[in-house]
Amino acid sequence: MTGAPLLLGVRHHGPGSARAVGAALEAARPRAVLIEGPPEGDALLPLAADEQMRPPVALLAHAVDDPGRAAFWPLAEFSPEWVAIRWALAHGVPVRFIDLPAAHSLAMTEEDERRGPAERAGEAGSPPVPVDPIGVLAETAGYDDPERWWEDVVEHRAHDGRPGDPLAAFAALGEAMTALREVYGDGGRPRDAVREAYMRIQLRTARKEFGDDFAVVCGAWHVPALEARTTLGADRALLKGLPKAKAELTWVPWTHHRLARHSGYGAGIDSPGWYAHLFASPDRPVERWMTKVAGLLRDEDRFVSSAHVIEAVRLAATLAAMRGRPLAGLSETTDAVRAVMCEGSDVPLALVRDRLIVGGTLGEVPDTAPAVPLQRDLTRLQRTLRLKPEPSERDMELDLRKDTDAARSRLLHRLRILGVGWGETTEGRGSTGTFRESWRLRWEPELYVRVAEAGVWGTTVLSAATARAEADAVAATALAEVTALAERCLLAELPEALPVVMRVLADRAALDTDVGHLADALPSLARTLRYGDVRSTDTAALGEVAAGLAERICVGLPPACTGLDDDGAAALRRQVDGVHTAIGLLAGAVPANADGLRERWRAVLRKLAARDTVAGVIRGRAARLLLDDGHLEQDDAARLMGLALSPGTPPADAAAWIEGFVGGAAGGGMLLVHDERLLALVDSWLSGVSPDAFTDVLPLLRRTFSAYESGVRRTLGELVRRGPAAGGAAAGAGTVPGGGATAPGFGPVLDGPRADAVLPVLRLLLGLDADGDGAAEGHDHTEQPLGATG
Repeated sequence: MTGAPLLLGVRHHGPGSARAVGAALEAARPRAVLIEGPPEGDALLPLAADEQMRPPVALLAHAVDDPGRAAFWPLAEFSPEWVAIRWALAHGVPVRFIDLPAAHSLAMTEEDERRGPAERAGEAGSPPVPVDPIGVLAETAGYDDPERWWEDVVEHRAHDGRPGDPLAAFAALGEAMTALREVYGDGGRPRDAVREAYMRIQLRTARKEFGDDFAVVCGAWHVPALEARTTLGADRALLKGLPKAKAELTWVPWTHHRLARHSGYGAGIDSPGWYAHLFASPDRPVERWMTKVAGLLRDEDRFVSSAHVIEAVRLAATLAAMRGRPLAGLSETTDAVRAVMCEGSDVPLALVRDRLIVGGTLGEVPDTAPAVPLQRDLTRLQRTLRLKPEPSERDMELDLRKDTDAARSRLLHRLRILGVGWGETTEGRGSTGTFRESWRLRWEPELYVRVAEAGVWGTTVLSAATARAEADAVAATALAEVTALAERCLLAELPEALPVVMRVLADRAALDTDVGHLADALPSLARTLRYGDVRSTDTAALGEVAAGLAERICVGLPPACTGLDDDGAAALRRQVDGVHTAIGLLAGAVPANADGLRERWRAVLRKLAARDTVAGVIRGRAARLLLDDGHLEQDDAARLMGLALSPGTPPADAAAWIEGFVGGAAGGGMLLVHDERLLALVDSWLSGVSPDAFTDVLPLLRRTFSAYESGVRRTLGELVRRGPAAGGAAAGAGTVPGGGATAPGFGPVLDGPRADAVLPVLRLLLGLDADGDGAAEGHDHTEQPLGATG
């Protein structure tokens, strides 16, 4: 190799560029290879030859004093930089990164964020819109799609059977970029001048060591700037005074999905799976692609034959010829797959895009790659628990009675405390028991940054989660925050953090006099006590705090329910629901106070239901809770409704009472279906509302009844249309004790024998044993009456 250094301008993540770089390096055999990237990563480059290293991977740089400030430099198997690194390592040639150090780029990003866009715009006017050089060249060539132009002039060259000079494409692309730089200057990227000055200095250093016998792999946009003749003093002047932060680098796995993000190199691609296929296919890329698609669709039980593959290949070639393209590209193959294999449907085509065009590949890095101690401990736990990070979303059911599943649950809950959102809890499909947990897991590369951030709390997941929980408890300002944290500590099994949290909880609970805050805090405590039974945790102290909160709520809630506006009443109604459920749980968790606690709460509900000064939505809800628990007779419920819907009650207050009593999806509609008297009261009241008032109450009523299932709404409509006395004493209609007919199909009272006949089926559906004296797997070991609600 003679003359000037070999400048190989590439498109990041371009398989055509990657293949051309490999051919150019084989032809030129340089003594060294310089690559656009952070120089702090030079020590990590030998790991690229490790057998455990499987792209896509990324260089992760983060500030030591602020791990959340990070940047990625992703590399795929088809990235030109990756090909150059592997070629240099395989041939024993020195390979180095020459871009601006991450120490400067991270600090400059922090400075820009601190100054804010308004300040930056004030200094230099409106920030320029960066130029897309590929888009400009494609438009100049008459293309409306830059990706299609790039495929035609670069990607398809390796598959069109034409031999050529491996350096010719780089020379042509360099000339094009030179012309663009003459017109657009820095292209709206003022920081590029600083980066390019640093790269020119590194080229001068390499020239002293290797002469001109070295190659440079960089973005094609930078080639004209690296060829420019400048003085060393001028380049150093551009670098003078740059901010600096201490940075650490490592390799982390990356995904094809994340290759579309504009990070690090500032380049993203929409179809990494397709590009990986082009790079890996030695010949006949379209035929091989159609075979992959057919295999995927067959795995999904779609009928795709060899004839479909042949016809799809022919159609793709025909479309390419009609569109004037040298070979079929992604758009042609996609259109052919849709027409031939998917029968014109975009539903299976979406699967092809997700699984093949984008792909779900997750890279791997060697165990010897640098990592913070917390990451190493997490990796060890993942392997021990056979909980492999995966880029695709998956659901997982855990049985907490099994040691491995319980350990998995603890790990996931501890990571949530640390802010590492690997998994989210979901509604279980198979059970509502406390021995089951349902999780939805998805590992994103950004979680490595979150782990690095959490490393300041400790070197293991357990110690870091404990320290973070203690710090969060001390810093919490609201009582509900502390109770929620106590619940998370119990789920994560952090015995050392729980005493600190409990001490803070007791202090906050003693000082907080706001009933709303107490009501928000109690449900978390009740759930925590329930989980304590499952996880064999001593929660005696927690039970005392919870019982004390419940007592204070019972005393302070009635006065707090007066003088509320609509929003305040709605919020307090939700809190009443939460407290009602919590007290039900507490009664089972604290049996010593069970009866007294239940009775005090019932007395509170009776006060709320009977007091005219209480907001209608709360009065209605209190009456409904008493009715559901069997502590309010049907006649009394009808009397309360009659009072609430009397002519002297303002329509808006009456509508609010109805919303509290039968609103929502918790069986309110079925209550009206089965109790003709209540439905008649609502119907009579609504018929008597004046037109002007009806306009005001309509939104509230719509909100109340729209929550019902469609079948319930339809049944109510039929009952109202028929009228309560329709049919008189016709067959199928019952009579209520006070006279009057019920709706056809409904009796006046519960038919006990017919209701009992349903119990075996219910027990089978709920997984209860035949005798009803135990619980099946996944359910609590305490049995509630099948008819109990609330």
